[in-house]
Amino acid sequence: MNARVVIACGGTGGHLFPGIAIAECLLDRGHDPLLVISEKEIDAIAIRSHEHLKYVSLPSIGMPKVYSPRMLNFVFRYIKSYFYCKNVIKEFEADAVLGMGGFTSLPALMAGQGMGVKTFIHESNAYPGKANRVAARWADIVLLGMEACRQHFPGKNVKVVGTPLRGVMRKSYDRNQAIEHFNLSSEKKTLLILGGSQGAYGINSVITDSLTDLKDLGVQIIHLTGPADYDRVSSLYEGVDIDSHIAPFCDSMQLAYASCDIAIARSGASSLAELSAFGIPSILVPYPYATDDHQTLNAVVYSDAGASLMRQESEMSSSALISSLSQLLDSNNEVYKQMSSAMRKMAVIDAAENICEQILVNSK
Repeated sequence: MNARVVIACGGTGGHLFPGIAIAECLLDRGHDPLLVISEKEIDAIAIRSHEHLKYVSLPSIGMPKVYSPRMLNFVFRYIKSYFYCKNVIKEFEADAVLGMGGFTSLPALMAGQGMGVKTFIHESNAYPGKANRVAARWADIVLLGMEACRQHFPGKNVKVVGTPLRGVMRKSYDRNQAIEHFNLSSEKKTLLILGGSQGAYGINSVITDSLTDLKDLGVQIIHLTGPADYDRVSSLYEGVDIDSHIAPFCDSMQLAYASCDIAIARSGASSLAELSAFGIPSILVPYPYATDDHQTLNAVVYSDAGASLMRQESEMSSSALISSLSQLLDSNNEVYKQMSSAMRKMAVIDAAENICEQILVNSK
């Protein structure tokens, strides 16, 4: 049977890229996915390299505080999006609706359940986001990226499936060829700075303050700044003669991962899933303003497993950064090898297949 699945996944890279991975898996199996994304710039940029996937766009509808004057506008936009999703589900003749988190997914899930369509949510983080905590009431099955999250959905039908990876993240790449993409040297250790799809001002600042010391360590850098901070960061590199590739965003992340030896990254679940697939020892710096501090909880799961070092942004300084990197830069030392091995053990390479199977089996 050809299954038709609506995947609501817009708003952030952490929702969008796993949704794309599931859509690709369904397509490979001969089924028919339709993505519901937001009108944010990050969604528009990311979807350009996936022209083979069908999608529709909804306005992004982040929920304000209950007594905020913006609540009225949120309710209006939500109702409008709900009826739009009803029409999409009806015209697409969907068999299932999958929400990947974020408030963009709520109207589709609510509409799907009201129309008698099988509904699923996927939560990648160790602690569920507000949208998924609300969405769970409309979900027939809750799919999780981490076992640590199970306790937050009591009484629900829960399956731990992992966080899905796009097909390009599940292949092997030649490091020398990958690093040529960034016009860097295969002879040097490569540091990847990854602040997530929105960038990270705090991480960016620590790195730019440390450029002279990083040059002395002999590393080269792939620095993904995020669109908002690109001009500031790139101007600060101009005064330091260090081999680097600086960009606001990278649409070939698989090559960035294949090129690097160590990553400094936020601890969003999707980034962690990708880093673990490539076995990259990492210094994780949780986003300090993440809802419910879920990035710290994610980072604790990985640091407790010996796969990463965790540093709060308030603890990050040039001296602390250089000290941590000095421990890891020798890829022949046991600490590096153990972290790389532990990181690979965290990967669930077949998560997309696990999710597809749950949808297909439970939507018949």
